[in-house]
Amino acid sequence: MAALMASSPAATKAWLDIFSESSRFVTDRLQHDMETQKALLACKTPAELLQVQSSFFKTAMEQYADEANRLFKMMSKATEDTLKEAQSGLSREYDDVPL
Repeated sequence: MAALMASSPAATKAWLDIFSESSRFVTDRLQHDMETQKALLACKTPAELLQVQSSFFKTAMEQYADEANRLFKMMSKATEDTLKEAQSGLSREYDDVPL
């Protein structure tokens, strides 16, 4: 990890941010799963069960889509930042090459 941080602090920070976001999402989803399990066990009729399941799947699909979008944006920014950091700033223009 130290070698990675020394070579690319932007990449290291990006990966740590992505890991933290993924961990946060998994924790939140597990909490929703537990709440849904309790709601399913409390159902008295098949109609209630269908409503709880329907709500669960709708919410889960929205949350997974939002998370995928959030991670895509984070990874895109991380790639951009890492590439900017990798540029030396010493590149020459074609016009300054002696002939």
